[in-house]
Amino acid sequence: MKIWLDGRLRDPDSAYVSVLDHGLTVGDGVFETLQVADGTAFALTRHLRRLTRSATGLGLPEPDLDEVRRACEAVVAANPMEFGRLRITYTGGVSPLGSARGEERPTLVVAAGETSRRPDSTTVITVPWTRNERGALTGLKTTSYAENVVALARARQQAATEALFANTAGALCEGTGSNVFVVLDGALHTPPLSSGCLAGITRELVLEWTGAHETDLPLDALDRAEEVFLTSTLRDVQAIARVDERALAPSPGPVTAKAMRTFAERAAADRDPR
Repeated sequence: MKIWLDGRLRDPDSAYVSVLDHGLTVGDGVFETLQVADGTAFALTRHLRRLTRSATGLGLPEPDLDEVRRACEAVVAANPMEFGRLRITYTGGVSPLGSARGEERPTLVVAAGETSRRPDSTTVITVPWTRNERGALTGLKTTSYAENVVALARARQQAATEALFANTAGALCEGTGSNVFVVLDGALHTPPLSSGCLAGITRELVLEWTGAHETDLPLDALDRAEEVFLTSTLRDVQAIARVDERALAPSPGPVTAKAMRTFAERAAADRDPR
């Protein structure tokens, strides 16, 4: 395995980040995860745009996207794999202990790892914790992921692969690392960005390619939906067969199956949809 760290490829045993890096001490960083299939990263341009939005929203300097693109290409070339993830991490760099940033340059890490393809359907739970749709980090893909770690651990304890959140207003929001779509009366809906959900790249493409609607939805829409599915970088479009104790059948349903086909065909035809 080769990892890009601050300007060049390194072996894992020499790819060290300082223990004083602000990304480690206070979670002051942003990241992107891209799908890699047969040596090609998917939707790189869109992911880099979101990386910049997250960095500037967090108050970090804008990343050098030419460098990030070179790093991604170098890591993908150095780590051949049939299917995997490419992770870009961009942090506040070495800083004093505490919340204030130092004067050092940001840290850039790009790494890749092989993983398995997801099954067509899965099981999810809802959790009692909420997303803050008005928080300082809302809409930013930051490395402050401990809340997601806790919720996903709860899901795993209940033999599920994802946990779904409401926001502070009780509206359906998102998963720990995914967006959620529901079918109501035959029409496809997903929570709007104003709900506090992340602007997922796969979510964005599914909206463009299927004509789904952004709709404010109460959490109990999950109890009424004919179909529910998740979208994310590694899931693409994945049907939900069960939400908590409620089984949805058949899974995938017809609207979900069509979205899965559409996404697969469009993604195969253009690996970097702008």
